[in-house]
Amino acid sequence: VQLMESGGGSVQAGGSLRLSCVASGLPHRRYSMGWFREAPGKEREGVATIDADGITSYADSVKGRFAISRDNRKYSIALQMHRLAVEGTATYYCGANPGLKAFNLRILRPGPYGYWGQGTQVTVSS
Repeated sequence: VQLMESGGGSVQAGGSLRLSCVASGLPHRRYSMGWFREAPGKEREGVATIDADGITSYADSVKGRFAISRDNRKYSIALQMHRLAVEGTATYYCGANPGLKAFNLRILRPGPYGYWGQGTQVTVSS
C-alpha cells in the first residue's frame, strides 16, 4: 500500500491551499482516510477524516475553514484549506485505516491508522 501526498507549499496567513492524496494497493474502498499534521516539536494530530461512507470529522481548530473530500473511483482524498494561520505550519500526512467509522472516538487519532504517506510540507507565514 502506498499513499502519495501532493499540494503543499508556502502561503501567507489568510491564504488557501489544496492537498491531495492518492492511494494505491488498497484491497478495497472501505477505508477511512484522513489528514494529520505534525509541527516541529509536537505530536502528530488529526486534522480531518472521512470514512468509507463519506462522513467527515474535523479538529475543532479547523472547523469552518478546511474541507475534506474523497473520490472512491480514484482512491483519493483532498483537503481544501482556507484562511490558513501561522499555527497551520506543519508536515501534513495522509493516513488510511480499514473500517474505522466516523462515530468512533478514535477517528481523529493517528494511532489506528496503519498506512501513511511521506508527508507534504505546508508553511504559513505572517
